[in-house]
Amino acid sequence: MPVIGAHVDSTDPLAAAQATGAQAFQFFLADPQGWKKPVEHQHADAIRATDLTVYVHAPYIVNVASTNNRIRIPSRKILTQHAEAAMGIGAKALVVHGGHVTAKDDPAVGIDNWRKTFEYSQESGGFGLPILVENTAGGDNAMARRFDRLAMLWDAIGEYGPGFVLDTCHAHAGGEELSDVVDRVKAITGRIDLVHANDSRDAFDSGADRHANFGTGQIDAAVIADICRAAGSDVIVETPGGPEGQGADIDYLRANV
Repeated sequence: MPVIGAHVDSTDPLAAAQATGAQAFQFFLADPQGWKKPVEHQHADAIRATDLTVYVHAPYIVNVASTNNRIRIPSRKILTQHAEAAMGIGAKALVVHGGHVTAKDDPAVGIDNWRKTFEYSQESGGFGLPILVENTAGGDNAMARRFDRLAMLWDAIGEYGPGFVLDTCHAHAGGEELSDVVDRVKAITGRIDLVHANDSRDAFDSGADRHANFGTGQIDAAVIADICRAAGSDVIVETPGGPEGQGADIDYLRANV
């Protein structure tokens, strides 16, 4: 049985996780749309002391693949800062989106920028904890939406030992069939470290990243449970509804995985 938890509010993530009935929780250490360095969390001591499994999600704006120096360089900086802060509270790993380049860019440049991110980090001693790259839902020039591009990315960064997060909503909305998704991901990355178990409000290949509670969106809940079972990794639900909505999704997985 995998450890099953939820993405929770950052104000008091431990209390929010306990209210949800989670065995694990994921949260942001800073504004997910901001560039500020994370500061010591007000509940850091309690988070470090908890028996629950802790994951930190890097800000959404992090895009180390970008060809724009004003985005790529600050992205590398705050990714390192969030890794240090996550390690400081005893997090198991730091989750980060695969990022993208613009329509006029060569995707190979974005992939090489990812390689350089790990290379530069190793030169300064490494990130200190696992970096888990997450598949994303939209963008034709995304690094981790289509699995053919994901394979190119892993060819470039796999030697540095990154982990992988499989988001079910993102895969569905990104146009990847879910029936054999675990096997196809493992054939590329060799691993799935975490599943983000989310239903999707929008249709297959819509490119829309809008999560839904199980049974209210476009993905059969049984398919999500099958993916979690096959992946054999920890699971985080990022669904709406707070303790009630997320709690129901967690209960479903515990009964069906």
